[in-house]
Amino acid sequence: MKRTLRMTALAMGALLLGFGAPGTEATAAAADPAPRVDLRVLVVSDGGPATAAIASELDGAGTPYTLVDLTRPGRPLIDAAFLADTVDGRPRAKFQAVVLPDDAPFPAGSGEMAALVAYEKAYAIPQVDAYAYARPQVGLEYPARGGYTGSVDGVRAGVTEAGRTGPFGYLDGTVPFEDNSPSVSESYAFLSRPAAGADFTAYVDVALPGRQTRGVLVGEYRHDGRRELVVTFAYNQHQQQFRLLARGIVDWMTDRTRLGTSRHYFAVHVDDVFAADDRWDTELNCTPGDVDCLPGTGTPDPIRMTEADVRHAVQWSRERGLTLDMAFNGGGSVEHREEHGGADPAADRLIADRDAFRWINHTYDHPYLGCEQDVSSVPWRCATDPDGGIRYVDRAEIDRQIAGNRTWAEDAGLPLRAGELITGEHSGLRLLPQQPEDNPHLAPSLTAHRIAWLGADNSRDPAQRRVGSALTVARHPVNIFYNAGRVAEQVDEYNWIYTSRAQGGSGLCEELATTTCLDEPLDTATGYTGHIVPLETRVALGHVLSGDPLPHFIHQSNLAEDRIGYPVLDGVLDRYAALFADDTPLVNLPMSAIGAELRDRAAWRDAVRAGEVTAYRTGGTVTVRTPAGLPVAATVPAGTVRVTGEGTTTFGEPYAGSLSGRVAGDGDGTTSLTLPGSSAGADAVRPAAGDATHEDVPYRPAPRTPVPAGVLRPVLHGPGR
Repeated sequence: MKRTLRMTALAMGALLLGFGAPGTEATAAAADPAPRVDLRVLVVSDGGPATAAIASELDGAGTPYTLVDLTRPGRPLIDAAFLADTVDGRPRAKFQAVVLPDDAPFPAGSGEMAALVAYEKAYAIPQVDAYAYARPQVGLEYPARGGYTGSVDGVRAGVTEAGRTGPFGYLDGTVPFEDNSPSVSESYAFLSRPAAGADFTAYVDVALPGRQTRGVLVGEYRHDGRRELVVTFAYNQHQQQFRLLARGIVDWMTDRTRLGTSRHYFAVHVDDVFAADDRWDTELNCTPGDVDCLPGTGTPDPIRMTEADVRHAVQWSRERGLTLDMAFNGGGSVEHREEHGGADPAADRLIADRDAFRWINHTYDHPYLGCEQDVSSVPWRCATDPDGGIRYVDRAEIDRQIAGNRTWAEDAGLPLRAGELITGEHSGLRLLPQQPEDNPHLAPSLTAHRIAWLGADNSRDPAQRRVGSALTVARHPVNIFYNAGRVAEQVDEYNWIYTSRAQGGSGLCEELATTTCLDEPLDTATGYTGHIVPLETRVALGHVLSGDPLPHFIHQSNLAEDRIGYPVLDGVLDRYAALFADDTPLVNLPMSAIGAELRDRAAWRDAVRAGEVTAYRTGGTVTVRTPAGLPVAATVPAGTVRVTGEGTTTFGEPYAGSLSGRVAGDGDGTTSLTLPGSSAGADAVRPAAGDATHEDVPYRPAPRTPVPAGVLRPVLHGPGR
């Protein structure tokens, strides 16, 4: 006996009765047939990485979703009542889209799958098959019929014309798949062509190995009044190929109409500007003048930008269209002038070109503002009182450092944003293992100086938290060292940190669970460009592609001498430009705006999780209800307008082919949007061409799709990653 996903007329009729029983509700629906569709996604998971990746994309954007984990006992039953009901006499679809781990995650004949099919047909709800086996049931030929099954590590997929004019138009056309480890299979795919007679549109495809034809990686299958987005490759949320395609997957299933918003951000802070940074000693394997060398060891050899370095930074910033944030220490210039007869050409040039940069208070002298440091041993420790209590830098010194640098900036004419502060080495904030708590004098000083945003190290203190009047803004450290101005110094210190004792290194990589050792030391001539730059570029770009707004930070020493910071920055900018269309630019925010974005994300996320945000679409109208004062975060098609008592205005700002943003709601917490036209999807559910039930193909249960080891966790890019 043959079985297909087609149901008998009797079974379908019984299911549809569950969505709209005759009587008063049916009469109301007939009077106003447009149903209410809630802006919420149903994610049905089998515990695998593909559905988890899509859920992470929704989570990061602030898009509400309901997760049903098929592996958990006691999970809710997916039936007609779970999927739809009636509100105020109007049929309501509780989910605007459905994400399944594959096209058939339930046993054959499952009532839950039947309920989903009926629901999708009744309300024109799209379905994403997160990782499906290529077969006629999803509109594709079996891979055995001229296709390919296997690893797709390192391939360069392409966005088709339909993809460019459709959900993946924000991409420039190429989707490179990662291949970061030769010993790990990172991605796997079932590649084939659309099946004969299937109404299938390929959005992303790739050349089949050894053939002239191309195989589908992502495409849309229309059949039986339903739409499915079929994804035939394995992935996790961290991999570049998913990060590139994630926006398009969500755009497709929500028709670009959803709560939540996402951007790609890139900001670069340059610390210690006007000051000098101590240099790594390649013989001593420490930094004379700093706390990793015992007092009196070696001779300090500072690194400091020259006037030529400043001119280069100005030119680079203007040519690349990226404004650098200069975290400055005015006392560094005062000290330099005292030592050089009043001359400081680099500072003069920075001040003359001050409008080329943004400026952040980094304290006057860059002292350590946490506990008093006892540097008589390595590593240093906090000095203590006779009773064992930690001795902290006092309030007066913190005040002097904040106010003194602000006064110096005002005298120099720097356009300083007074509410931003980054203490030297993020000091004053807790630092394990030496200082488990913040300096108790820090918070009152921040409040007195009206500091609203305080820089923190994301590797040590990632969560935004309040310290006095300030909220922290965590920053990603780029693994280009503050004490290196030359390539040889950077590689030598890198080898010291990341090689085992047997290889001549410090062995730190053997002691720390968060990092790994290099197989062998990097070559000082080629290791920087061949290993460190590609690695740091990939890591930073990964932050960008995940929608992470946190800034990255380097040091002024990295813009001096060999200017070792630029290759990584250029790598991020060049790779991004090659991947994305012009309507999806990098967003370069100042620190205060980044802090506000983090704050607003948290407030939105908390309200969504608490059920305080509701939104639904009725025909061409979207209604959003939020707590009073909470800005509405949403993504809508271009041409959408906001309707108020005073008329209509455009919602949000253009990005990636849509309008999106955070917009203050109306006084009562209700926001009304009118979509362009009435694209509720009537054409999207037209009958499929040909015999959509594939009666000519015997029913075959979907094979258990293989999951390579590399997609169960982030593939390690290198030491500490």
